[in-house]
Amino acid sequence: MTAATLGRRSPPSSWLLGLAGLAGLVGIVELAPRAGLVDERYLPPFSAMAAALAEQAATAEFWRSLLETLRGWATGLAIAMVAGVALGLVIGGVPPLRAALNSTIEFLRPIPSVALIPLAVLLFGTDMRSTLLLVVYASFWQVLVQVLYGVRDVDPVARETARSYRFRPFTQVRTVIWPTALPYVMTGFRLGAAVALILEITGELIIGSPGLGRQIAVAQTSGAVAAMYALVIVVGLIGVTVNVAARATERRALRWHPSIRRDLAG
Repeated sequence: MTAATLGRRSPPSSWLLGLAGLAGLVGIVELAPRAGLVDERYLPPFSAMAAALAEQAATAEFWRSLLETLRGWATGLAIAMVAGVALGLVIGGVPPLRAALNSTIEFLRPIPSVALIPLAVLLFGTDMRSTLLLVVYASFWQVLVQVLYGVRDVDPVARETARSYRFRPFTQVRTVIWPTALPYVMTGFRLGAAVALILEITGELIIGSPGLGRQIAVAQTSGAVAAMYALVIVVGLIGVTVNVAARATERRALRWHPSIRRDLAG
């Protein structure tokens, strides 16, 4: 093999490098407690976590908790998407309304969702609706702000042309506003999906509503450290899956967009 051929050899794929990094992390977690670098009571070897995960997967309670978490996440994200897109198009499409509500949005948006936990518990107790309130509140702002940016980015010439041809409001949204706002909507969807999962697990942990978060809290209080880490691993895998699915959805919805076509060509 010549030097020129070696020079033309493509670099390792990114997913291979990712697997190598993951394998290195697993090896560190396995060896560190066995070598006495950390106390096994606080960080058991990865093999113990894997064994605890296998035990958890053999129980019906684990799968019920997993379904509860996914249901709460999906329901909250769906509500946030519908409300965020609808209100974003209305507020963004009416400049006086946007100017009137801008200060209110900027005041409410930075409020951490966890600050609403006392209110949620007061209204719904430890029911799933308490966590759903946190999920919807946190995800809604991610979507709304992106849609407002998208509506503001519409070409003024195209907007005025649609008005001069006396397009109906729905036709203006469908033909002028929506194509420009869609990339922003998909960005809001991707951000909202991640935030919704974070708040779903947080709510289950703190409030005690059904789901994997509550199972993690129960394992922690009962001293089942390996089971606790096993459930944390499951949550991490769900997070990776959500991110990959959101990006795949974004690519599919925006396959006509120049930025996506450029990435696919690269």
